[in-house]
Amino acid sequence: MAADYQRVVVLAADLSEHSEKAFNWYVENFHKTENKVVIVHTPEYSMGHSEMSPSKIEESIQEVLAKTEMIKSKYVEKMSEHEMNGEFVALDDRNPGQAICKFAERINATFIVTGTRGLGKFRRTVLGSVSDYILHHSHVPVLICRMKYLDDK
Repeated sequence: MAADYQRVVVLAADLSEHSEKAFNWYVENFHKTENKVVIVHTPEYSMGHSEMSPSKIEESIQEVLAKTEMIKSKYVEKMSEHEMNGEFVALDDRNPGQAICKFAERINATFIVTGTRGLGKFRRTVLGSVSDYILHHSHVPVLICRMKYLDDK
């Protein structure tokens, strides 16, 4: 995949504001026309044990698929508006950070771009952070767009 383009950029996306701001920052400050941008999203299925009826499971799956399609439509349209070469890939993994790192390595990505919600140290430790995981486990350089910086602009 990387052979056809000067750089292959993996950009982690969801429906959050920090994800959209990271995309916009990348486009305004870093993107080159010869880059291929691969927007990746890892759908998250979250169901408790009390919600394990077949109808609840099916409803949850449909909601996740609809959300993934919304993300795909949003970012494919944004790439088209900016005349960017790229594609959208939904990754199937329970751990978004791990999935993004493995995918970037598999396609020989040049670097990964991700946003961050700016969780405090305690919340990041307890909840975990996708951007933190990517930063510490990626085999390619990582560009993290912090919300605080983007809000100040």
